[in-house]
Amino acid sequence: MSLNLPRLHQLSVSDMFQSHLDSLHSNVEMDMQPKNAFYVADLGEVYRLHLRWKALLPRIEPFYALKCNPDPMVVRLLAALGAGFDCASMSEIRMMVELGVNPDKIVHANPCKETTQVKYARANNVRMSTFDNEDELLKIKDLFPESKLLLRILVDDSRSHGQFGIKFGASLESVGPVLEVARDLGLDVVGVSFHVGSGCFDATAFGDAVVRARRVFDMAKSYGYDFKLLDVGGGFPSAYGSSEISFESIAEILGSSVNRLFEPEIRVIAEPGRYYVSTAFSLATQVIARLKKKSRKCSSNPCPSPNTNANATITRMYYVNDGVYGSFSGIYYDNLICDPHALLLDNQFVYNKPAAMETCLGNHVTSVWGP
Repeated sequence: MSLNLPRLHQLSVSDMFQSHLDSLHSNVEMDMQPKNAFYVADLGEVYRLHLRWKALLPRIEPFYALKCNPDPMVVRLLAALGAGFDCASMSEIRMMVELGVNPDKIVHANPCKETTQVKYARANNVRMSTFDNEDELLKIKDLFPESKLLLRILVDDSRSHGQFGIKFGASLESVGPVLEVARDLGLDVVGVSFHVGSGCFDATAFGDAVVRARRVFDMAKSYGYDFKLLDVGGGFPSAYGSSEISFESIAEILGSSVNRLFEPEIRVIAEPGRYYVSTAFSLATQVIARLKKKSRKCSSNPCPSPNTNANATITRMYYVNDGVYGSFSGIYYDNLICDPHALLLDNQFVYNKPAAMETCLGNHVTSVWGP
């Protein structure tokens, strides 16, 4: 393997930040290098979240969504804990192959795959794969007929920030014709998958989706299929972070719905992503510039003049060395809400001291900008 693995440290996140910052300031050569933003990752948090998942959803096997964060140390830890993996690309499958992950612990969860992806999956015996249309079935019949297929169905994702239904998922009306094609092609459809959307903010969406999946299980019998696998997808919030719903509320509804509607012999998997890593990774950025501006508020609308009946307000704009084209892309794509903390103030380490942020911000209207 050629994975470039970072060093492990037995330190708290706070101590790790302080240690790294001290090393940057004490090393003359490092002081001449660009002060890039950097992450501190707490693998203990990933482990604790895995135990929490197993406690609250004991029946549902987590298949970590690799696209969320393919950090090799996180992947190695989850593999050692027995988790599976949701891979959506050839490079992600290759990473699993290099780590020696059992192919039965990989789901190729991309309903519309390139031919090279399908060929690579076959070469490495990654048989579990999703589909939602007839063209995909023809491709699989030609390139990987031994596949164990999951029919991805359309569910109500209107209660999620990231809605995938416009892109993926077979409607209940199209399930019959698609299964008929699969049967005629002699393909092995073993179950159903769904995804309620990224950043789901209503736990009942999971319960509704499980009900739809049960309907498709029953429909499949008339086409000669006896499904044995349910993939409940992703959409799980970070367990301890700020969210509109809690992981506990989802687990209560999802777990009870699955147990009520599906026999114990049905295997159930899920594709959590941010659940495992959102609270495990902390990003350190450097303020590289600051701009003070005066803005004016006017009592009338529209204001006849910027100098008439206006009260001046001081605003501050902070520029940091990472942005929406880097680590903060989730602000646009995943409704990310950042929780800022001061690390250094007047060359003093002030992490986890709320008063330090108040000192930094003062009474000013403040905004943060990328480089």
